[in-house]
Amino acid sequence: MKKIIVVITLLIAFTSCKKEYITCEISTSEGDIIMELYEDKAPKTVANFLRYVDVNYYENSSFFRVCTPENESDRAIKIQVIQGGKTRERDVFEPVEIETTQQTGIQHLNGVVSMARDKPNSATQSFFICINDQPELDYNGKRNPDGQGFAAFGKVTEGMNVALKIQAQKNKNQFLNKPIVIHSIKRIQ
Repeated sequence: MKKIIVVITLLIAFTSCKKEYITCEISTSEGDIIMELYEDKAPKTVANFLRYVDVNYYENSSFFRVCTPENESDRAIKIQVIQGGKTRERDVFEPVEIETTQQTGIQHLNGVVSMARDKPNSATQSFFICINDQPELDYNGKRNPDGQGFAAFGKVTEGMNVALKIQAQKNKNQFLNKPIVIHSIKRIQ
C-alpha cells in the first residue's frame, strides 16, 4: 500500500511540474501546424506575435517564401525555412525589440519559430519556421551581417510534415509560385 501511495504521489508531482505553454494552431490550405510559445524565455517576442494573433491579423495571410538547398545554392550561408505572415497592405504594429538567442537560450533548431526582420528591432508580423537546425540564424550567426541573429520564440509540436510540404512547393527566387493560404492562427490553450 505504501508503494502505491509513493507511486501516485510521484506521478502527481511529475505531472504538476510539466511546463504549460501558450499553444497556437496555424490553419493552412495544406493542413494544420501546432506550435508552443515560450513566453517565459522570449516575453516581448511572444507578446508581439500574440497581438497579431488576437486581432486575427493572420486570417487569409500566407506562407509566401521558402528557403531550400536548391534556391540557396549560390549563398555562402545557406538556410532552410518557410516564411509566413504576409498580408495585403494591412497596418502593422510598431516593431518589437529583438530578443536574441543569447538572451533567450532558444536556438534555431528544427521546428523552431522565429520572427523575420531586416535590421535589429525591426520585426513586426512576419515569422518563419526552421527546417532542420539553422545555427547561422542564432546570435553571432553569419546569415545576418549584424550578428544579432533572429528572435526565436516557439516551436512546432505537431505538423512539421505540413511545413515540409510547404517548403517543397514550386518557387521562383524563394517566393512561392502559389502562396499557401494561412486561414487563421488561433490560440488553442
